[in-house]
Amino acid sequence: MPTHNMDHAELSKMVEIGCINTTHVVAQAGGWAVQVSARDQEHILTAQRSGNVRLFKKLETLVSYLQALGIDYFKVDTSSYDPETLQTYQRPDRAQALKTAHEAAAYETWFSAQVEASLQDTTPSIEDDEARRLFAERRAALKARSH
Repeated sequence: MPTHNMDHAELSKMVEIGCINTTHVVAQAGGWAVQVSARDQEHILTAQRSGNVRLFKKLETLVSYLQALGIDYFKVDTSSYDPETLQTYQRPDRAQALKTAHEAAAYETWFSAQVEASLQDTTPSIEDDEARRLFAERRAALKARSH
């Protein structure tokens, strides 16, 4: 069992200096984890932000990740492999975040179009003197109500 956590930056550095002895890909509930032996210690790859064990949902994605790091040889432990947990693994928090981001982008597009249309319209809908008169009347009415 790994005793130390490491994130992507630390794993990259260890691969770069050549101190990785062995690499194991281990099936866990929800995906595949990476364990490495380096400097007589066992390490497990964790997510940079959360610090939780980094799980890869697809083995193919993990293989591509390891190859990009320069790790071409590794052992695979499938003793805890359960295809049911891989299919039901979901991130509803991410789905909501993406939905919110898309809504914000759509609103920004709409708002920008409204501003641009307003800027392109050179004819004022009301003359300046008329607008000043109307607002003076509103101010007077508000003052009268407050007394």
